[in-house]
Amino acid sequence: MSLPAPRPAALFVTGTDTGIGKTFSSCVLLHALRRHGGTSVGMKPVASGCERTPEGLRNEDATALLAASLPAPAYDDLNPFALEQPLAPEIAAAEAGVQLSLAPIEAAFARLRASADTVVVEGVGGWLAPLSATLDQRDLVQALELPVVMVVGLRLGCLNHARLTAEAIAAGGARCIGWIANEVDPAMARRDENVALLKARLPMPCWGRLPYAPGADPASLADRLVF
Repeated sequence: MSLPAPRPAALFVTGTDTGIGKTFSSCVLLHALRRHGGTSVGMKPVASGCERTPEGLRNEDATALLAASLPAPAYDDLNPFALEQPLAPEIAAAEAGVQLSLAPIEAAFARLRASADTVVVEGVGGWLAPLSATLDQRDLVQALELPVVMVVGLRLGCLNHARLTAEAIAAGGARCIGWIANEVDPAMARRDENVALLKARLPMPCWGRLPYAPGADPASLADRLVF
């Protein structure tokens, strides 16, 4: 299976929940895209839970995307909204006195898009996690005209979470072009059977399965993803 033609200029990575490996999957995806030729850079439009550094607020997920990007973009373009508190973005932004809006994200995205063949945009939490009182992730996806890739965290309940997320993506008017199975629970029983059930019930193709591998180099797993 190959990437849809023409190759997407950008992708939006969402997940079935928070903590299911969106960032790691996005980093692997960045390396996998480059194996098909061209350049690819990551983007984390909104990130909460940032640390203060001499260069400013920095987020662990965003810096991981930066390390997996080629060429390396400016951090402020990769992560235009960096919020210090490790809270839901709407709450973290309110505490910081920051108004989340699309315009700075669109401007940063345009600069990233001009610098690389593909931009991998990682969302926050699950698909329906809001960015603000007036801004949902689907609004960002629509504004940037992004197809969606869904990361499914393989753990008990993943069948329900994956199907609900796929239905919500479609209901929001977005197009999900693939999903990635990510093994987040090494003790999960019947992983193979669950992946088979997901493949049978999700209406988009599976782009691959990533093993439970804490600390692994994302580049070493790039061949696990086949578009």
